[in-house]
Amino acid sequence: MNAFLKVGLPWAISLGTVFFVGLYLGSEKARETFLSNYNSVHFKDPGEKPSTSISPEKPPTTSRPVLKKALPATPSMPPNLLRIMQGGDIVERLGSYLDAVRSMDRSNVKQVVKAFEELPSGYGRHLEMKLLMRSWANFDPKAALSYALNSLDARSERKFGISEALAGWAVKDEKAAIEWAYANNPGNETMDNPLLVGIVKGLMETNLDAANRLFLSLPQGNTRWQASSLLAEKYSEEGVKSAIKWAQVYPSDDPGMRESMLGQIGAKIARIDLEATADWANNMENEPGTFRVLENLIHEWTKKAPDAAATWVNSLSDPQKKLHAMNELTRKWSAVDPVATAEWLNTQPPSSQTDPAIATFVSSIRGQDPQGAIDWAMSITDENLRQKNVDETLRSWQRKDPEKAEEWIKKNALEN
Repeated sequence: MNAFLKVGLPWAISLGTVFFVGLYLGSEKARETFLSNYNSVHFKDPGEKPSTSISPEKPPTTSRPVLKKALPATPSMPPNLLRIMQGGDIVERLGSYLDAVRSMDRSNVKQVVKAFEELPSGYGRHLEMKLLMRSWANFDPKAALSYALNSLDARSERKFGISEALAGWAVKDEKAAIEWAYANNPGNETMDNPLLVGIVKGLMETNLDAANRLFLSLPQGNTRWQASSLLAEKYSEEGVKSAIKWAQVYPSDDPGMRESMLGQIGAKIARIDLEATADWANNMENEPGTFRVLENLIHEWTKKAPDAAATWVNSLSDPQKKLHAMNELTRKWSAVDPVATAEWLNTQPPSSQTDPAIATFVSSIRGQDPQGAIDWAMSITDENLRQKNVDETLRSWQRKDPEKAEEWIKKNALEN
């Protein structure tokens, strides 16, 4: 009995203490207390350096010495997840990581972040980062953004991580995400805020109209350019009609950007529907962007059906559009089939309307067929343009075959 009181009873008390401490650590309240302490230290406001300590600010009381020892500095991952993240193949790794991210919440966020950090840093883990940031933003976007600001590499990951966290936040709370973006604008006083690109990215996944409204409110600058590129892709995916409707109301306060964006839309929808793009181009007002649409339309059409493209070009009634389209068709078609191009040009009556296309054809074939090129050059009706192309072709011919070039010069001098 005395032996039990001296040895057994203290042992039983110790065992009971450990048991109840384990219950405490396993409770939801204890997990939230730990995460609150951890987040207050590691996920501070942007600009502050993260602390290396995860201990509470106040030292533990003497009545809870076991809690401090039982709390690890870094939570360990499940052995199978750790093994996969460090050495599994890409399919196995992504599958296991996706499972971890899908079940991510406040109670296990630190373990999922550790799994992400086991991956090699840099551009190679952008997909995994996107999954992490989107899931994290669902329940604690500010913590996700603080992690991106303080822990991700500024050269290869930070910008992408912030963008994805904001995209995820915007889906849940557009207003709060925008407020954070303005409060943390890296441009400070400048109106061009790159953080808003991430919000446009998130909004357009669930509310394209809201994304477009935010885009239209942006001032000229790089942010508007990046956002417009994302929207051009998205509207093109929605269909040709949606893309054209959006392009028609694209802001005209920046002509250079409008020209480029109309060209992008033209290229995207031409890959989907050549005839619809041709109708749009034919009905557009003449502006620089219209000619970019024409160029991209003909580029796609020439790859698939150059004869049909030639027929459409012949049908154009607007002189400016026809001149530009003929020149572009000649440029693209002669690169793949100069014989067919020459046959088409031969059907065009000599005029100032066809001169630019013939000059383009001369430039295209003079390297392979200088004799044919100079004959075509001589058919140009504009005297200055004709002489310019003859001279350039002769110089090229003299480098390639000086004897034949000299023969042509002598013959041409006698004939004239």
